[in-house]
Amino acid sequence: MALPEQKAAARRPGGRSARVLAAVQRAAEELICERGADKVSIPAIAARAGVNPTSVYRRWGDVHQLLTSVAEARLTPDTMPPDTGSLREDLEEWAELLLAHIGAPEGAASLRTVVNDVADGEVRDRCLRRRADQVDLILEHARSRGEDVPTTERVMDHVLAPLHFRVLFGVGDTDGAYARALVGELLS
Repeated sequence: MALPEQKAAARRPGGRSARVLAAVQRAAEELICERGADKVSIPAIAARAGVNPTSVYRRWGDVHQLLTSVAEARLTPDTMPPDTGSLREDLEEWAELLLAHIGAPEGAASLRTVVNDVADGEVRDRCLRRRADQVDLILEHARSRGEDVPTTERVMDHVLAPLHFRVLFGVGDTDGAYARALVGELLS
């Protein structure tokens, strides 16, 4: 016979904390997209998420901490970069995934939140480090296959930076073909 705790765990994968965290993150992202980060408050986020504001204050302290936490989570997903067997294909797939991620309204809003928050360089630095770690892994795979590889810095400067710039400033024609072209220019 299952204990009540086991039944609850079976009904709630990840538990209540995971559901509250996901609801708060989703609510914050939606409100940032609708209103802009400067017009978002913890009571508004809590109401949208269907949780008590005290729960949100207890976990994050203030709206600044909450918004940077949400932005960092959005910008540093725990996904493994592709390993297709070819550096060009790995970088093309990675660039397209990156663009899809940051180009979505929530991703672009998160990117603006981190960039605008110059006071918290730690969040920005962690986001950049996670992207550099993904590039390092792609390059290590290619190196182990005997391919010539550029430096991580060159990939960041020639692929990641232009994509972020174009998303931040809303430059049109920033699509998968553009992302692949950046990789082609890098490797030519």
